[in-house]
Amino acid sequence: MSAPVALPAKALAPLGGYPPELIAQVTPTLLAGQMHALLQRRYAEAHAVRDDRALFDFVNERKQRFLRNAPPIARIAYDAKIRLLQQALGTHTRRTQVQGGQLKSRREIRIATLFRDLPAAFLEMIVVHELAHLKEPEHDKAFYGLCTHMLGDYHQREFDLRLWLAADVLKDQTASS
Repeated sequence: MSAPVALPAKALAPLGGYPPELIAQVTPTLLAGQMHALLQRRYAEAHAVRDDRALFDFVNERKQRFLRNAPPIARIAYDAKIRLLQQALGTHTRRTQVQGGQLKSRREIRIATLFRDLPAAFLEMIVVHELAHLKEPEHDKAFYGLCTHMLGDYHQREFDLRLWLAADVLKDQTASS
């Protein structure tokens, strides 16, 4: 009996934190290059959120539905630099500025541009994640509870997105070799 083939370290990076048993279950599909096709069938619905204005409307619609009392968001935009600089898929920032004698807080959400081309389910998952940061700054039980309140299958979509990203890494590695 041969030993199971392991994923390269770069492909494991998006799957960090998941149990080895779970990673072992998906490894054959990843190594066979079938993960994108599998996830494309599962999440076949595309989206039309291609520019910053459409993204602003998309995010604010969800904010109004679930977080009406949350502070307003001054800017919502796609950002091509996020994945490279912060090793993140989205960011939520709050800047405090002095205006006259008062402190004003300005919030921004930036989403990695790769979500323009991913299925709608993944865009919705990252939007929910960043919106949850309006109420819960830390990735703790309350944060993930809020995420699942806004999107019932949040955890499954997050895992599937991480599988998609791991498949991207493997595809890039095979293309460069």
